[in-house]
Amino acid sequence: MRVVTRYMYIKHAASYPKRKVGRIIALCLVGSGILLLLSVIFPIFSWQLFYAPQLSSGTVVVPIPNAVLVRSANIKTLLSNVKGATTGFDSTKASAWFPTGNPASGFTKEYELSVPKLGIKQAKVIVGADDLSKSLIHYGGSGLPGEYGNAVIFGHSVLPQFFNPNNYKAIFSTLHTLKKGDTIEIVADGVAYKYTIFDFQIVSPDDISVLEQTYDNSYLTVITCTPPGTYWKRLVIRAKIEKV
Repeated sequence: MRVVTRYMYIKHAASYPKRKVGRIIALCLVGSGILLLLSVIFPIFSWQLFYAPQLSSGTVVVPIPNAVLVRSANIKTLLSNVKGATTGFDSTKASAWFPTGNPASGFTKEYELSVPKLGIKQAKVIVGADDLSKSLIHYGGSGLPGEYGNAVIFGHSVLPQFFNPNNYKAIFSTLHTLKKGDTIEIVADGVAYKYTIFDFQIVSPDDISVLEQTYDNSYLTVITCTPPGTYWKRLVIRAKIEKV
């Protein structure tokens, strides 16, 4: 009697689950990287697509008589001090934002700013200060709220998804979503003032026209870097006081 022995080869499959888990982890890491990249690019892309055309159309509504505009007498000197997108630029320093720096007005004065639409409540504004990570900055030498002139305020911004009304480094990250007719509220020396937005502009860092003083009424100019998360340009929002 002949005995036939048969052999069967069974491939060990224990390594397959490990490979599968490894592939899943790799895909998750790649997907996370793509999402992170998109989270940075999308706000800039959407700003360029939806907001920039409205703000840079060339039609600027400025209901201020040219006769009352007061310009700096020495523009060449101002432009020689431009600090823009250069090595060592510190966007948390107000003095680096415009060519005139941020001269102190000779005294320290604080007041509060609120933007109801953005959930910004009683943000601290310091006159002539320089550190945008600690407060909003009132440009020294510009008009004070409630008085005739143009009160100029700087605020820091980052990517919109990191907007935080209680963090001065991110407080103006969604400023570009405001519209004409929205309001900005100021409380200075116990007196409340309400300003209505009437104009938006995008300017280069060396454009000093936004610092001009006008004395036919009380104006407010709010400035931050744009597109969100960069310091390529300046978003300038202008508002006029409401009559009580």
